[in-house]
Amino acid sequence: MPPTTSPGAPVLNPVDMRRVMGRFTTGVAVITTLDADGDPHGMTVNSLTSVSLDPPMILVCFGARARTALAVAASGRFAVSILAARQEPIARRFAGRGEDHFAGLPLTYGEHDVPVVPDALAHLECAVDRQVTAGDHVVVFGAVQRTCDRDGLPLAFLGGRFGDFAGRGHEPPAWFF
Repeated sequence: MPPTTSPGAPVLNPVDMRRVMGRFTTGVAVITTLDADGDPHGMTVNSLTSVSLDPPMILVCFGARARTALAVAASGRFAVSILAARQEPIARRFAGRGEDHFAGLPLTYGEHDVPVVPDALAHLECAVDRQVTAGDHVVVFGAVQRTCDRDGLPLAFLGGRFGDFAGRGHEPPAWFF
């Protein structure tokens, strides 16, 4: 379905869109998978969200031409490593284009032989449920098959910068559980 715009509406500059969306604080994760030859692929993302609790499902957005997106589509599976506050170097490593992100990095493997980042706050192992092309990205819905987590503080991202999250000292609201 083509995008709808109002007649005479100005075309939004992608730089403006990036700046405005940069005002939204997100977490940081690394998506990993194996390609058909068994070679690992991975990339840093901050476009990740929970979609459903029953059944458990998430979505992640990839640039349409990203090597990791192509490998996820081919393998039908991926893992999410939600990064801890001290893992900024890992986020930067997996954000670089055209590099061997795994060189010298000790990895652990999940139930589906998909590599995960060690010492991350959480891991989710997913099977691709469906993919949707949206503009210059691919939205991948993942059926969550396995999770694990640990206590700690997350790595945050705001306005192109990494940072820390500081809570306000209150207990999580009842609707959270």
